[in-house]
Amino acid sequence: MERPTPTDVEREVTNVDMIVSKGDAEGNITYTNPIFMKISGYSQGELLDKPHAILRHPDMPKAIFKYLWDNISEGKEVHAYVKNLCKDGSYYWVLAQVRMAKNPDGSFRNYVSTRKKVSESAKKTISELYAKMLEAEKENGIDASVKVLEDFLAQKGHSLATFNECMDELNKQ
Repeated sequence: MERPTPTDVEREVTNVDMIVSKGDAEGNITYTNPIFMKISGYSQGELLDKPHAILRHPDMPKAIFKYLWDNISEGKEVHAYVKNLCKDGSYYWVLAQVRMAKNPDGSFRNYVSTRKKVSESAKKTISELYAKMLEAEKENGIDASVKVLEDFLAQKGHSLATFNECMDELNKQ
């Protein structure tokens, strides 16, 4: 599937929208709820068995996804801001809560991501942060991008250990 060309058109995610998807161990989509399809512009058939990265907007730093995968693969929940690319090139911002679901015997079942609206102040703050992270990534790689993130967290009185709390706090401002 050809990737769409990004536009400056933002799709609104409202306070009542709850975007849900599930994925397998490789990050391929195994379930989407109707609001996910409505906002992204993709049909269920276009999304199922495709990597979640189909929605990756070029404004997203790779370091955020590295952090996410490093943590969820260890069974830790992650709350992260994501700018997603829609089928028509428009975009939408969400605060994603991603976790590993397990079977009763403790084995891996799937990854579950629920996504909700981002406040305007959080969107502005995160957009600026991600732009700095992208610049660092382009010049010096993912480690430099992570350093920008760590510096941002420290300015907010947080660290990578309290990443989720910081992300949640930003959405309440």
